[in-house]
Amino acid sequence: MMQQLTMKPGNSLQGTVQVPGDKSISHRSVMFGAIAQGTTRVKGFLPGADCLATIACFRNMGVSITQESPTSLTIEGAGWEGLHEPNQLLDVGNSGTTIRLMLGILAGRSFYSAVAGDESIARRPMDRVLHPLREMGAQVDGRQGGRFTPLGIRGGGLQGIRYQSPVASAQIKSCLLLAGLQAKGETVVEEPYRSRDHSERMLRAFGAEVNSFSGGVSVRGGQQLSGREVRVPGDISSAAFPMIAALLVPGSQVTLQDVGVNPTRTGILDVLKAMGATIEVKETGEWCGEPVGDITISTSTLFGTEIGGELIPRLIDEIPIIAVAATQAKGKTIIRDAAELKVKETNRIAVTAGELTKLGARIEETEDGMVIEGGTPLTGGICDSRGDHRIGMATAIAGLIAKGGVTVHNADAINVSFPGFSELMSRLGKVHS
Repeated sequence: MMQQLTMKPGNSLQGTVQVPGDKSISHRSVMFGAIAQGTTRVKGFLPGADCLATIACFRNMGVSITQESPTSLTIEGAGWEGLHEPNQLLDVGNSGTTIRLMLGILAGRSFYSAVAGDESIARRPMDRVLHPLREMGAQVDGRQGGRFTPLGIRGGGLQGIRYQSPVASAQIKSCLLLAGLQAKGETVVEEPYRSRDHSERMLRAFGAEVNSFSGGVSVRGGQQLSGREVRVPGDISSAAFPMIAALLVPGSQVTLQDVGVNPTRTGILDVLKAMGATIEVKETGEWCGEPVGDITISTSTLFGTEIGGELIPRLIDEIPIIAVAATQAKGKTIIRDAAELKVKETNRIAVTAGELTKLGARIEETEDGMVIEGGTPLTGGICDSRGDHRIGMATAIAGLIAKGGVTVHNADAINVSFPGFSELMSRLGKVHS
């Protein structure tokens, strides 16, 4: 366990590396393989704590999942009917993706299940998915009127609905698509902006008919999935950390191979280019419906920018590390429309602002984002991940440009999405102790 990590200024960052598999796609590969007919083989799986929680939950429902290596899985699916009533609590750990998507599956199964997670999950509201699931006919109860875990689900008998989501959220959309595949009739999900579309792409790869249209997506009920081979690309949200490190550390050039460059996830590239970053993206193919490419990024002079609107769902997880880049940009960076950050592993608006302020950053927290004054020298010091993997990595990367470096406490949280983070950064340049 990496309880403490210190990173400090040193050599330029040079080299070609691969980041761990995409967390969103790894979760879905297990879930879709579990409800499919036949064998699914997964390569490039992310063996982080969140994705391992997904494996454990589906094993507890009777699905045979063999992990031949940390990144290779074989899933023996028996269709929707292959899921059995669990004889123990389904524990999602710290994974919001696991619980919200799995609720869509459980809502359509004619058995009882109980779901809970850690203290962070217990604070995260579930009504955003439970409200439409109840509208479809699911019976779900939990704390505070069914808003919070632990949750009890009595599934089955779903009817398709047309649901207008108040926020652009892949978790809400994916949950309702998975419920809709088990419901009578058609389920339509509309959202204010287009959220990441990994579920639609992978469901099609597993043989489902999923219709995307301007403003939303729909599925009809009664469909069965078929097992297949899945190759998971590198996670662009993880790639963001060495990318921004290379931008900020003088004389650096880093290439990240086989990264997923799905356009619903590449908001980070759009923002960095708008800030003046030197980035080259070379698409190399498509894996299971997902475009994949190599990203090369070099040290650049950055300028402040405004980030909001439809961009936010395409880079919501990268905002903590974007904030680090913004502290070194010329001028002011304004982030708005990002209230979704308040219901992540932490309140990422408050925690990002608070932890970076410890290092001398000038950040004003707002109701739905933050205002960051650029050109600010960072002074280094001690930060705390607060149990949030992205906060842990963002503050660690800040150590590369902070006088005296940064020591991150509770750094083991990083393993949730980026096992081997410190080793990868060490290969690029001697940066940690």
